[in-house]
Amino acid sequence: MNKPLVEEQYLPHVTDVRHLLATGPHVTTLLDPNVEPALLEAFLIQLCALGVYMTEPVDGWIRRAGEACVKAGMVDVGEKLITHAKHEAGHHLMMVEDTKNLVAGWNARRFPKLDAEALMAQAPTQAMQEYRQIHEDTIAGPMPGGQVAIEYEIENLSVVFAPRLIEQCKRVLGPDVMNSLSFIKEHVELDVGHTALNEVMLNKLLGQKPEHAATIAKTGARALDIYLRFYGDCMAKARQILQAATA
Repeated sequence: MNKPLVEEQYLPHVTDVRHLLATGPHVTTLLDPNVEPALLEAFLIQLCALGVYMTEPVDGWIRRAGEACVKAGMVDVGEKLITHAKHEAGHHLMMVEDTKNLVAGWNARRFPKLDAEALMAQAPTQAMQEYRQIHEDTIAGPMPGGQVAIEYEIENLSVVFAPRLIEQCKRVLGPDVMNSLSFIKEHVELDVGHTALNEVMLNKLLGQKPEHAATIAKTGARALDIYLRFYGDCMAKARQILQAATA
């Protein structure tokens, strides 16, 4: 595999935003050894509740991007995306279940009492709307293969950040919390393989379309930036829950 293409043409564009995975304010708050347990728990509730909006269209995006790639002559990448789309179908239903389970656990022990359906029906934040838009713009744009870069960055979160979050959750909230984190747990297991596949596709894409390298890389960087802002929204909404508890 010709790995240098990703290293030379892609990674320089995403280094700065990836650095925030280690140093960003929301990440450091979540992974702080002294994090308030209720804040971490409220964050997980908001992450899953708002995550339904973020994940429900994923299989459709990947399939449509694949179809657009095939039409544009990038047949191999397109067909791989279409196949990959099938693996993502229905994953938002795990987020729905996780939200309900986390809320039930919270309501048994904490205040204010939360309503899972109301949390999942919250209006999308700007970052959430931008996340949907970047997919639509990429699929309709001159380089639908940019979808591979979006997948590469978001699934890389499951490889780089999610395992640290899981360890923190087990330590702060107890190992039983994992029964309510099926989406995160499954994606940590699956996305190591997906990230390797994305890297293969990205190399192929950069080899076929070197003139689009910067566009592809900037698409990935922007998607990750939006997702990190989404984490910030989840943190802000988690703090609102805690403020309501003390009001």
